[in-house]
Amino acid sequence: MDAGTVACAPSGLGWQTINWKNVRRKVRKLQVRIVKATQDGRYGKVKALQWLLTHSFSGKALAVKRVTENDGKKTSGVDQVLWNTSVAKTKAIASLKKRGYKPLPLLRVFIPKKNRKKRPLGIPVMKDRAMQANDLLSLEPVAETTADLNSYGFRPKRSTADAGEACFKCLAGKNKAEWVLEADIKGCFDNISHDWMIAHIPTDKTVLQKWLKAGFVYQNKLFPTKAGTPQGGIISPVLANMTLDGLEKALAEAFPQIRIKRQWLKMHMVRYADDFIITGNSKEWLEEKVMPVVVNFLSERGLALSPEKTKITHITEGFDFLGWNVRKYNGKLLIKPSKANIKAHLEKVREIIKGHQAIKQINLIRLLNPVLRGWANYHCHIVAKKTFAYIDAQVWSMLWQWSTRRHPNKGARWVKDKYFKTRGTRNWVFAAEDERPGRKELKLLSESDTPIRRHIKIKADANPYDKKWEMYFEARDARKRQNSLESQNKRTVSNLSQK
Repeated sequence: MDAGTVACAPSGLGWQTINWKNVRRKVRKLQVRIVKATQDGRYGKVKALQWLLTHSFSGKALAVKRVTENDGKKTSGVDQVLWNTSVAKTKAIASLKKRGYKPLPLLRVFIPKKNRKKRPLGIPVMKDRAMQANDLLSLEPVAETTADLNSYGFRPKRSTADAGEACFKCLAGKNKAEWVLEADIKGCFDNISHDWMIAHIPTDKTVLQKWLKAGFVYQNKLFPTKAGTPQGGIISPVLANMTLDGLEKALAEAFPQIRIKRQWLKMHMVRYADDFIITGNSKEWLEEKVMPVVVNFLSERGLALSPEKTKITHITEGFDFLGWNVRKYNGKLLIKPSKANIKAHLEKVREIIKGHQAIKQINLIRLLNPVLRGWANYHCHIVAKKTFAYIDAQVWSMLWQWSTRRHPNKGARWVKDKYFKTRGTRNWVFAAEDERPGRKELKLLSESDTPIRRHIKIKADANPYDKKWEMYFEARDARKRQNSLESQNKRTVSNLSQK
């Protein structure tokens, strides 16, 4: 069955017979060509290749596949439409046409932030998500080729762990920078200039303008959008990244002596999305020289620094970045989980436990284990062993209260025997028998069993869309799988030793 037949098939059979390996291969081939044209400065060819990709069956099919299989697949926009059947997905591929396309307004919802404020989130309809995903396939290779070397947020193959390791490299050691500018952009996604994006983002300008000006619906009222790119759109993170890319170059041009006297200025920038730090040799230099360059760079894009979150800190006082506290103790740099992040984690665990007073023990373990494992895995490459032990102790205390409240007329020994088992050298293992056939006992995960392993930072100029880096990323992915397997084996050994 050829592409045209698949795209126009009247039943779900078309979707089920798509050769996804071939689809990805064709998209990948065009993306590699886009990278090469961008590197050569042939922007006319870039535009032509982007047109080929966004109008191809493979690009449209992959876009529909993404929006119907990601976390938001069950969340509808203002039209209340979902593509949850093979028939709907097949028809959706044929519907992704730019001629006469007009996006619908976004559905505005609010999600809580860590500071108890609320962040606005815009939910596009399924078709608009797919159109954005389709354009993203052609835009992301350009974004990765032109991105700042030390930008790590919302980028493929990069993570917060890479940003943390970048901080370590530019701050650890006796001769490294001692002052840090902690910068935070005020309402970054909400305030980016539409005119700047339309003028500088290398994508279909007409469609981009339609997305930016689509407006949003809140409490059944339509509101216009005069600035910003909505949080919730698939393409929004890349648009925000491309808006902020160039800050490293602006700093290098403002201080050209950095190339000769790098140890004197000690200037480095590490950015994750709209949060970034800049290191320097003195507080005065960061405040009087660097800050004006940053402010001017952002003002051209309609942005400004947040006064309450932007500050200059000495490394011995430490600063919080991406859930970690980065600080020097007697000349030694240590990165630990931040107090705020620990508090938020414990509050989340406490809410789960308190919100399920009458649940079966084994079901409570099923709810808690993913939360504990995810948090431990996030911090497993920093100095977190003592923190893991502290978390385990706090969780035990919460579970003991949970257990005793369920049986107010029973003694402590009875409660202990019912909910906490002796396994190996451990006497207080929160465990329960799985009643399902063929299943074994389920134990609460202990964060202190998570091995600490140093993260290897991605090479600054590595580009996942550039063919010359294929072997590098294959080796990196293989190492990641091996580390994951070793961590799983260590947890298995720890569990066996408790039996």
